[in-house]
Amino acid sequence: MRKLSIQASLYALALVVVAGWAQAADVVVIHAKEAIVRPGEVLEDVDILVIDGVIRRVEAGIEVPDGARELSGAVVCTGMIDPWSALGVFPSDLSFTSTSPTTNTADSIDPFGQTYLKAQALKAGVTSVRVQAARRAAIGGLSSVMSLAPASSGELVSLDEAALAASVGLTDPSSGGSGMRFNRDGSFTLVDSTPEPMDPFERIAQIDRLSAQLSSGLAYRISQNEYKYSLAEWKEEIAEKVKELEKDFKKAKKDRDKEIAEAEEDGKEFKEEKYKEDKPPKEPSYNADKDVFARTANGELPLVVEVHRHAEIRNLLEATEGFGRLRMVIAGGTEAASFADELAARKIAVIVNPEPRGADAYDEVKGQDAALASVLHEAGVEVLIGSGGKAASATRDLSLLAAIAVGHGLDDDAALAAITSAPARVFDLKDRGAIEFGKQADLLILDGDPLSTTTTVEAVLVGGRVVVEPKE
Repeated sequence: MRKLSIQASLYALALVVVAGWAQAADVVVIHAKEAIVRPGEVLEDVDILVIDGVIRRVEAGIEVPDGARELSGAVVCTGMIDPWSALGVFPSDLSFTSTSPTTNTADSIDPFGQTYLKAQALKAGVTSVRVQAARRAAIGGLSSVMSLAPASSGELVSLDEAALAASVGLTDPSSGGSGMRFNRDGSFTLVDSTPEPMDPFERIAQIDRLSAQLSSGLAYRISQNEYKYSLAEWKEEIAEKVKELEKDFKKAKKDRDKEIAEAEEDGKEFKEEKYKEDKPPKEPSYNADKDVFARTANGELPLVVEVHRHAEIRNLLEATEGFGRLRMVIAGGTEAASFADELAARKIAVIVNPEPRGADAYDEVKGQDAALASVLHEAGVEVLIGSGGKAASATRDLSLLAAIAVGHGLDDDAALAAITSAPARVFDLKDRGAIEFGKQADLLILDGDPLSTTTTVEAVLVGGRVVVEPKE
């Protein structure tokens, strides 16, 4: 009985605290017939308490505080995350190729543009996107995670450095175009040429350079660590010498005074004994590019590599096998199915883009199979689904892309995870991807299954704020 009374007292205290917060912060209570806490875990007839943008309680029968806003729906799930998007980036920066590892996509985000497309994506349930400028560059720099409905300009970029981006073997669009073909009779014909695939030797060279840069980053990190250890040892040695000198100071002073007196008595000049200065170890010069590769090779940043062809995927896996801490993510992976077991064993996630391709698709993606996500998932590979990083308008179709994957064999829960919890985990968005205590309240209220083409998103919350209002 004592235990029950304590619980009752704590519950009453919580209600008092919540009631007080309702006056000072935004409080929302959502009544859900079904709450998809995370893909595969569903609670029925529960309430979700949101205070100041954070989920505080998920249970049945929550007493609604005074001043709180109430919402209700058939299904509630966490907001969708597009892990491979172009939405919000200046279009000219998407094709930029003069980049370095420190080039930051956050600098290419247009906070005021594409408002219609952002609104459309929100209405479709997408609340966050990982964006990457210079997507065709061999090393594209650092990608960022952006909120589609930030409360302030300071909250636009949720994660400044989400991953280091690279690409291998992508076709250069500028290698094609219109031109003239001169005929033997002196006439000419206007022709349209298809962009040429990258030379196979250059594809291999790109992988070799990437591997060398990762190795260089590791060597740089090792030199930094060796300097730290050497400096610590040097300081310890100096401290011991200082203690010895302090201990023998009186005797040393007495001996010195005696030597000075003897020199004066003999009419000689007293010369101080010179001691070799103990210099500290030399600190290695800071290199920003190598530092990014060091963080990547050490697993502090994911490495997202867009690669499609069988040969390049094989060479990439071989070249990176020795980097035990590397958190590699393959984007695209058109011909990755034959490497599914190795990808699963090495815990390499794959961002699939099951977008229908036409006859004019670039060479590297012509072999795309909409069943790729299913094949990889069945082998144990962590699958993410993204809109492809090419067109800003594609993000609003994220749930439809997931539905395409379901239609070609991917499990429903795996498909939902691919656009919610999986991107949150892979890109270290620890405050998202699930409906549980302490998570940011990016929530969707729907009238049915999140991936059904007949489902309507009735309301959207981002950081606890209702950004898509339910229709009356």
